[in-house]
Amino acid sequence: MSTEQPDVSDPPFRETVRELPARVWIVSLGILVNRCGNFLPVFIVLYLTSQGYSPGAAGLVLGSAGLGNVLGSALGGYLADQLGRRWTIALSGGTTAALTAVIPMLDTLALNIIVVGLVGAASQLYRPAAAALLTDSVTTNQQRVAAFAVFRFAMNLGAAAGGFLGGWLAANSYTELFLGNAAACLLFGVIAVLLLRDVPRGGSGEGGADTSGATEQEQGSYRLALADRRLRRFLLMTVIAELVYIQSTVGLPLHVTASGLSEADFGLLIGLNGLLVLVCELPIAGLVVKRRAAYVLAWGNLATGVGLALTGFATDMIWLAATVVLWSLGEMMYSSVANAHLAGLSPSGMVGRYQGLYGAAFTLGTGVGPLIGAAIYAYNEWALWAAIGVAGVISAQLCLPSRRAPAPVAAEGDDGESRQPDGESRQPSGKTGKPVSGADEASA
Repeated sequence: MSTEQPDVSDPPFRETVRELPARVWIVSLGILVNRCGNFLPVFIVLYLTSQGYSPGAAGLVLGSAGLGNVLGSALGGYLADQLGRRWTIALSGGTTAALTAVIPMLDTLALNIIVVGLVGAASQLYRPAAAALLTDSVTTNQQRVAAFAVFRFAMNLGAAAGGFLGGWLAANSYTELFLGNAAACLLFGVIAVLLLRDVPRGGSGEGGADTSGATEQEQGSYRLALADRRLRRFLLMTVIAELVYIQSTVGLPLHVTASGLSEADFGLLIGLNGLLVLVCELPIAGLVVKRRAAYVLAWGNLATGVGLALTGFATDMIWLAATVVLWSLGEMMYSSVANAHLAGLSPSGMVGRYQGLYGAAFTLGTGVGPLIGAAIYAYNEWALWAAIGVAGVISAQLCLPSRRAPAPVAAEGDDGESRQPDGESRQPSGKTGKPVSGADEASA
């Protein structure tokens, strides 16, 4: 069965969540701990300016972290498939902890740029591995959506708690802040080593591209992954979608202050978004899980784009809050199924690489989005809102199946043909295959 066609015979979503394998809950516990101590991205600029560096210099350091995020996601995908999910998570936690702990000892801008860039890379290694481990642990589309929904709930809960904890630590000592960050990363790695075990993998991923005809070297390359037209389309959609969403931290605050409102009002709007995501994303995942993932993603991107574009028409808190509710709904719809949908495109043996490319596309969009948004806003505010609306429509359209590519098959042997990564079919090789856990998001 194609992963694009939900199974109406699945049990209620709440029951699926309760019956998720222990491995899913362990990974979610690890990300909760990790996010509770993920202070560096939020406080690095304030720390550097407190040390006498200029805002421009702090921006360079932050930019190096962003570049590291992109590279780390790609490298993490490779390591997840080659080294294994468990040890990639452990490597990410231990390396990030060691690098973060030395930041207070750095006394030059160049060293800060290098080390923070390495932290950015090391801190993203775990993402593809964690996503791949969740994918390996379940067998149906509904279980995948449930697993990633639980994972994201833990991530959002940790981020909310980490904001308060980080502010308290920073008020006392930045050294304590970074040591706390290091301790959280190290604990995440320890949880992976002690409690996690990789899931044996084999066969062809359900709904994913078949790679049985490829050599071991070809299966280990990103070139083969990028030969999948559906993946390329998904990655382009991700970049555009993140360019749109990140304007909630660029265009929205600029518009709020231009409308005569305060920074505190902007904080309330962002707090509303965080509260909605924390409380409503799991229930929304249960509502959309039996819908075709491509259309859920499309509606989610459309709601996000339209909601943010309507910001330009809102000049008081009531209407601004209404737009936040709309784009938050889009965010939750998209995030509920993105990783699970991507897992369905992934052939066995390349789940980590697919998730790594998704992570790279995600961080690329969030990295360049503020620069593009600020530049367009400086030219003309209404040009930004128009661009957001158009980009939202484009990202929604990219979620829909391409007319060029035939519909994906479930697995080799279903119709006598198997799927090559570029969407073309080939004659069967005579090798049998069956759907295994880990085939169907984003994402992101």
